[in-house]
Amino acid sequence: MKILADTREQQALTFERFAGVTVERGTLATGDYSLPGYESTIACERKELNDFIACLQGANRDRFERELARGSCMAHFSVLVEATLEDIGHGRYRSNMKPKAALQSIFAFMIRYRVAFLFCGSRRGGEYVCHSLLSKFLYEMERKNDAVI
Repeated sequence: MKILADTREQQALTFERFAGVTVERGTLATGDYSLPGYESTIACERKELNDFIACLQGANRDRFERELARGSCMAHFSVLVEATLEDIGHGRYRSNMKPKAALQSIFAFMIRYRVAFLFCGSRRGGEYVCHSLLSKFLYEMERKNDAVI
């Protein structure tokens, strides 16, 4: 399986622990990870906790909401947060943003943009979830195409 990683992704996931996976760098209009031929259909946006919280405030919020709006037009778009919901609830991040405000922004975005926010616990967990979503999507697309033939 080939995974596309956006060139703007500074610390791209490698997926080295997954057999048969290669990563190709390229520019994605939406998200950080996708599949060749499905760039406008599925994407995963990876966020480290402090970066994620920064996206919920100020000028970053507008840019992030534009990303979510683009993602909401896809068959599947997920935001993979390398932390737990408890980390956010307890304010375990470098920001003055109140935990309740952060949580309420997340829930509002989930409803407004119909986007999944997945709290993966860590970078390793985020890589696992990203690989799982992309591989399951590819499997379902191939299954669907086989049924048509």
